[in-house]
Amino acid sequence: MPSSPTPRALGEALDSAKPYVLSLFRIVVGLLFFCHGASSLLGWFGGMMGTGKTIEAGTWPGWYAAVIQLVGGALVMLGVGSRSAAFISSGSMAYAYFHEHQPEKLWPIQNGGEPAAMFCWALLLIVFTGPGPWALDRIFGSARASETAPEARREPSRV
Repeated sequence: MPSSPTPRALGEALDSAKPYVLSLFRIVVGLLFFCHGASSLLGWFGGMMGTGKTIEAGTWPGWYAAVIQLVGGALVMLGVGSRSAAFISSGSMAYAYFHEHQPEKLWPIQNGGEPAAMFCWALLLIVFTGPGPWALDRIFGSARASETAPEARREPSRV
């Protein structure tokens, strides 16, 4: 009878998959954020809030938020300038939550702000974890990135 993996072996296996799972997480979050903007700006996926309509250009703050969602979501999904795009996108969702949802009621479950809160925190996580190995920045800029990375220039410690 085969023995089950030890917690340490399982932990090591999961750790080795972490960069790829983080890439998948970034891609999915970026895609969902992009779709949110595309529905409001372009009328895709049933339009703004399922009405089939688009948001009027230049209206504050909705139109600007939708532009950030569309562009930021695409950049995050593709892994191009992911950290910067995720930072701006996360901030826009924090604004959406505290300005549009939280004044109604305190908790996201009560004020309809769950998507804003989840996007805010998911995008903030991407700011700190980075895009992972499956990012266009890493694929097309890998040679340049390794030349300029501080880790590549350091010599091993001789202590």
